[in-house]
Amino acid sequence: MGGVACAKIESVQSRRIHRNDRHLDKCAVLREDGPSLRSLSPPRRARVDGRVAGTHRRERASPVTITSESSSTVEDARGASVARAVDLVKVYGSGNAEVRALDRITLDFEREKFVAVMGPSGSGKSTLMHCMAGLDVPTSGHTFIGELEVGKLDDTELTQLRRDRIGFIFQSFNLIPTLTALENIVLPINLAGGTVDQEWLTFLVDQLGIADRLSHHPAEMSGGQQQRTACARAMIRRPELIFADEPTGNLDSNSSSEMLEFLRRSVNEFHQSIVMVTHDARAAAHADRVVFLADGRLVGEIAAPTADMVLEQMKRLGS
Repeated sequence: MGGVACAKIESVQSRRIHRNDRHLDKCAVLREDGPSLRSLSPPRRARVDGRVAGTHRRERASPVTITSESSSTVEDARGASVARAVDLVKVYGSGNAEVRALDRITLDFEREKFVAVMGPSGSGKSTLMHCMAGLDVPTSGHTFIGELEVGKLDDTELTQLRRDRIGFIFQSFNLIPTLTALENIVLPINLAGGTVDQEWLTFLVDQLGIADRLSHHPAEMSGGQQQRTACARAMIRRPELIFADEPTGNLDSNSSSEMLEFLRRSVNEFHQSIVMVTHDARAAAHADRVVFLADGRLVGEIAAPTADMVLEQMKRLGS
């Protein structure tokens, strides 16, 4: 598969990339020059509680960090946090038409954890994700990816952050229809002028079950195959953090289960960090922790959740 993938990658024509770059805002992959792909070794299997990771056993996560004073938290964010928000506010409109989508949210996402964000429609879930990922600008407050405060980055630095350190998986897949599955997967690397890690690419497509679909265009693939292709694209650069916005929303139950199992494994085995927005209690049960929003505010959390626990909490929120 590696040789075939290599041959196909070399066939990606720059004119096709330029013709389709108008689609890239949807997947937050921009064409500005930046650092080349880091040289990283193939994934190694970790051990969790004395067992080989990949058995989907979760360690009990510590609670979300909630603070009342922003002055003590606006500092260097190195350490356990892969991302965090401090006193985050997002307001749309003004006057009688004002909508406060986020209302002084402060929370912390740990590295190598799978966190689900849930709440009723209009609670601010997607707005939170977009502000933390640099896809939207908060009205006030601070967001960090690792040690970087997102609000202090200029356009070029923000582009490099989204391209090199963050992966995105969306409900609508956001694949470029005129490119093959393989071309979609490696597009972020090609646009950055990087080199594809053939071993990692082969491993990803084999694990996701799309090795025999690499020459197919999105219209020739099922919804599950398209979403797995989008997942491979999100992970191809081994990002520090993956934001997944309703990744199973357009999938049938079997495809949803496969996608969620892979996301769970990517945390256990590849030390990935994932923040997933979802309405599905069964999807949230794959996470290490679930945080709940309502009316733009952080209103609760569950560590080591089950579907029943999540459903009960959503009932309390009126969803």
